Amino acid sequence: MDFNHSDDRTMLKDMVARFLADNYPLEERNRAAASAEGFSRDLWHQYAELGLIGALFSEDDGGFGGGGFDISVLFEELGRGLVVEPFLATAVLGGGVVAELSNDEQKAVLADVIAGKTLLSLAHGEPDSRYDLAHVTCRAVRAEDGWTLDGHKAVVLNGDSADFHVVTARIAGEDWDEDGIAAFLVPTTQAGLEIRGYLTIDGLHAAELSLQAVKVDAGCLLGEAGGAYPALERTAAKASIALASEAVGLMDVCRDMTLDYLQTRKQFGVPIGKFQALQHRMATVLMEIEQARSAVINAAGRLDLPRTDREKAVSTAKALAGRVGRLVAEEAIQMHGGIAMTWEYGLGHFAKRLIMIDHQFGDVDHHTARFVELSRSAA
Repeated sequence: MDFNHSDDRTMLKDMVARFLADNYPLEERNRAAASAEGFSRDLWHQYAELGLIGALFSEDDGGFGGGGFDISVLFEELGRGLVVEPFLATAVLGGGVVAELSNDEQKAVLADVIAGKTLLSLAHGEPDSRYDLAHVTCRAVRAEDGWTLDGHKAVVLNGDSADFHVVTARIAGEDWDEDGIAAFLVPTTQAGLEIRGYLTIDGLHAAELSLQAVKVDAGCLLGEAGGAYPALERTAAKASIALASEAVGLMDVCRDMTLDYLQTRKQFGVPIGKFQALQHRMATVLMEIEQARSAVINAAGRLDLPRTDREKAVSTAKALAGRVGRLVAEEAIQMHGGIAMTWEYGLGHFAKRLIMIDHQFGDVDHHTARFVELSRSAA
């Protein structure tokens, strides 16, 4: 397996890095995060013009990427920039399920997504589902001219700003069955759909969705009725790679800020980086970051392999990103001291996002147990 970036991906990486360095200082990021929608529409349109959204979709879906390394390269740079715009919610999650399941007519919405005109969300998680993708209690009942949806969805990323929601609902089976789950493309303005948006601890936006007798026509059903789970699992794998890659970018920034601080902060007349105890701690941080990076590269390269190989690599990357991310955040804050907790200093913002990534699409414990389960089933 060749882990070197292609010329196109190298150009993408450099372009994103330059754009964020020139246009996305921490003050701009915090200003966008504090806005009503939690991100900048102007910047989102600029990202679209640069082709960054299209890089997350395949050529068949109107983009020019969509592979594991395309996702990894882009999200690592987004992590370094602490970007709050809805790449994960719109392009990877909502857009990913639409790309997996839609017919030619439904796929037309992806053109507007790639152009930055339409925002999507994936309304899949529920109040009691935790990290289990198969746990769906929201119900869809067939009606004469379509479907009627009833239920609740929780922590829907950017659900308060999306134009359409990809809503999953059960049409058959028990609450924990993989079979019997369907996906629907539901407009935000649909009657009976209530949305309550809120801020998350890392400065992003999420929403709770309540569906009370929401009626959608037959054309809103994505793919085969009751057969959405495999597409959801593949989309969750892409999201996990995206999050683990973002975590690596965040870790790099925390590392660089800490090294710079150790070289400039003085005690007893010398930089504190001269103290051997701190040197040993930083050496551990550097080694652990490279392990996490290697796991992400491995997962990105295995995204198109059969399910067990793909999911084992994804769980490895996500578990390492969570464990190492916590280590890096804690060590960076401790070595900085009190300044790390001030709002004006950037490290605290990076550390919060780094910690919260572990709680999206499965934490360390979840993915460690999942790796064991997948290994046993493959034995």
